[in-house]
Amino acid sequence: MKKTFIIILIIAVGALVLLVVSTPFINNYIAYSIKKDLVEVSLPDKTELIDDLSSAGKLIGNGNGMQFFGAILIKSELTLEELNHFYSKYRENEWSYIVEKQVSNNIDFLNGNLKFKALKADEKLINNYIVYTWGSSNYPLSDLDIRGH
Repeated sequence: MKKTFIIILIIAVGALVLLVVSTPFINNYIAYSIKKDLVEVSLPDKTELIDDLSSAGKLIGNGNGMQFFGAILIKSELTLEELNHFYSKYRENEWSYIVEKQVSNNIDFLNGNLKFKALKADEKLINNYIVYTWGSSNYPLSDLDIRGH
């Protein structure tokens, strides 16, 4: 009886550790999926994809909770208004397919040091735009990820 209890306890502790250790990987995959959806949308005419990225963690603000972010960097001859009009048909809410002018490789509105790697730090950006989406997760253990705190 005592051996059975110890075996069950070891299995339960191992399962809990596995869940905690795997949660950051699951959260990264959720963020990657958001970025992948952005990349799969066909680009408007006179526009090229330069880079893409994704991140999971506490990306803006304070407090606790996971945030999921995906973005693409594009170079386009279209105006910001034209790009907004193009991407508006993909918007599910106010947090998806947001288009803004991008003037450096850094994404300044995020906590941390997230940047587009295809660009040099001192590269002058002309006609470059970021298209980004905030996502969410139904994974019940997402908040076990230390990056959300």
